Amino acid sequence: MEAASGLFAEGGFDAVRHRAVAERAGLPLASTTYYFDSLDELITAAVEFHGRSELASFRRRLSSIQERMTDDALVEFVLDLLVGEDATDVEAVLLRYERLVATGRRPYLRPLMRELSTELRVLVTDVFARAGREVGSERVEELIALVDGSVVNSFIELKSDPRGVAGRMLRSALSRHE
Repeated sequence: MEAASGLFAEGGFDAVRHRAVAERAGLPLASTTYYFDSLDELITAAVEFHGRSELASFRRRLSSIQERMTDDALVEFVLDLLVGEDATDVEAVLLRYERLVATGRRPYLRPLMRELSTELRVLVTDVFARAGREVGSERVEELIALVDGSVVNSFIELKSDPRGVAGRMLRSALSRHE
């Protein structure tokens, strides 16, 4: 599944193919077609592995923080979680958001994406709690939508800085609700 997840992260849905996964994993093609009858099943498994791996990594990172998070640390953590950790790789951010949007055209992924989205919102709530900010589920959805919307809008700019734009918007929203 690591091979499929890696292909998904690097190239989106179109990169996940039985043959490509088998080649990346160093396995015969028959091994992927044996376990995954359809391409939809393979893509679902890749998306799930990728999503759960990211969430687990951020849960470990959050659990390793011993002190109360500052507002700056809170914003950076949320941006890492929602936008990605590499502020300079605009292409990676674009691919990340293309994957989210393209999920809407794949009805077979909707149950999984709802599940992962719920887990993401719980994690974001836990991040805010670690910073001493209790936020309800509606506020978490609002803040995630603010970050996502600002990232998507930033792609229109010639010199796009999606993480910078999202950070400014998030800081502004948090300062209004202190």
